Amino acid sequence: MENFKEMIDKNAYYVDKTNLIENVLNEQNVFFTRPRRFGKTLNMSMLYYFFSIKEKENAYLFNGLNISKNKKAIKHQNQYPTLFITLKDMKNSSYEKQMNRFKEIICLCAKNFLDSDELLDSEKKLFQKYVDNETEDNELEREIFNISYFLYKHYHQKVIILIDEYDVPLQAAYQYNYYDEMVEFLRSVFSSALKTNDALEKGIMAGCLRISKESIFTGLNNFKAYSILYKSKNEYFGFTKKEILQLLKDYNLTDYVDEVKEWYDGYLFGNIEIYNPWSTLMYVDCKLNSSDNKPISFWANTSGNDLVVNYIQNGSDELHEEFEQLIQGKSLTKYVKPELTYREMDNINNIYSFLLLTGYLKIKEDLGENKYKLIIPNKEVYEIYKQTFMSYFEDYTFVRKENLYQSLVKGDVDQANEILGDILSRSISYFDNEESFYHGFLLGLFSGKKIKSNREAVHGRFDLCIFPKQIFQTALILECKHSKSVKDLISDASEGAQQIIDNKYEEEIINEGYLHVKGYGISFYKKYCYIVKVQA
Repeated sequence: MENFKEMIDKNAYYVDKTNLIENVLNEQNVFFTRPRRFGKTLNMSMLYYFFSIKEKENAYLFNGLNISKNKKAIKHQNQYPTLFITLKDMKNSSYEKQMNRFKEIICLCAKNFLDSDELLDSEKKLFQKYVDNETEDNELEREIFNISYFLYKHYHQKVIILIDEYDVPLQAAYQYNYYDEMVEFLRSVFSSALKTNDALEKGIMAGCLRISKESIFTGLNNFKAYSILYKSKNEYFGFTKKEILQLLKDYNLTDYVDEVKEWYDGYLFGNIEIYNPWSTLMYVDCKLNSSDNKPISFWANTSGNDLVVNYIQNGSDELHEEFEQLIQGKSLTKYVKPELTYREMDNINNIYSFLLLTGYLKIKEDLGENKYKLIIPNKEVYEIYKQTFMSYFEDYTFVRKENLYQSLVKGDVDQANEILGDILSRSISYFDNEESFYHGFLLGLFSGKKIKSNREAVHGRFDLCIFPKQIFQTALILECKHSKSVKDLISDASEGAQQIIDNKYEEEIINEGYLHVKGYGISFYKKYCYIVKVQA
């Protein structure tokens, strides 16, 4: 649940994060960046119900929670006109559609407030345009500012502005190529609402990434940003170890502490160990209500894995090799930019900053001066990398494997070498480099065809035989070798070809009634391979 009132009214399990209220009371303008599904929207909803002057009848929601014991903070409860604006649905494919969506967001926001005798007729007329969703495009940039000013006049109290998922419109704009227009628009919106606004009590924003000041926060010098790199305010997003232990205790699942840690722990926000809250709650739910309750990557089944997918599908060989090191459990030493723009996503030097700030990596060691050792946080995120790699590899090999098969049938060794080498280079080498792996690799590559593997032959066992659909077509015998080094590839492949001749593997296939047989010795070393054809 993302709505605080719904969660409390339905007596859902709530991990108390209300001490965040005390912290934001000490700020004027602040924004928090955390990965998706780490409780940002629920916290923003909680702040709305605490501060909003229109939610006095819901003050009971905080009874018994931590903040209720803070007498200083309680004085601020339900004392402020509060705007809660979420931009999470601004994911449209064009700037025009985004502006229409923004109008709808402001329309819903304006409808929450009644007409006021404190406003001038011209102001009432403008406010009604917001309510009726009749704003002109050139007026959109001032809407939040104007509404906050109208509320200030009505209530004689400065306004709190909450903006959730502020960076979603920028991600969509980057994806659909209208980034400059969206940056300019949001810069104007935020500047008027949060910088030059005398009606503002405080502004609180949340999102996944800290977008650079040069991009949309120009001039907002009083804005404090708290990302996962910051050393404080990290216990309010995600679950701490103490909270996880209590959660498992409450549902009689303490026997599964190690399993939860292996799969969903591993994040380091500042200097605090954090668990993924979405995944741990889903895990507990499955343990209680599902017969198939093994841990899985719940986080992978939510939206937003486009970052990893895109980098794997379109990344360079260097990037693939570094991702493979991560999957092998190794760390990478990288410089991290705490502030970014979406334009910087394609620069390999910034990719790891995005992956860290969005939850796909964690800090293993702080080396100082924005330099860190980075690793995959836990088994859940490991599965995202692994499955994305495997899906990409399977899609690619599906396209190329028939070309490989046809080149072997035709006897075109040069083309076969090129295709197999290309396929192998795009695979993921987190396996042990053993002959059994490469044997399985070839089996998978030619799946869907009639194959016999490690079959008894006249004088031994051949590795693979691929049979054609008709006896007058060509059968293929493949003998697989694992080389100890690159320099051994040619000799080992030649040895495999000679083994086919010496053991008369081709002869047996012909004796079964097939008219044409071609044999190949294939050697492998890591991501290198070489094919030698058996000479007639």
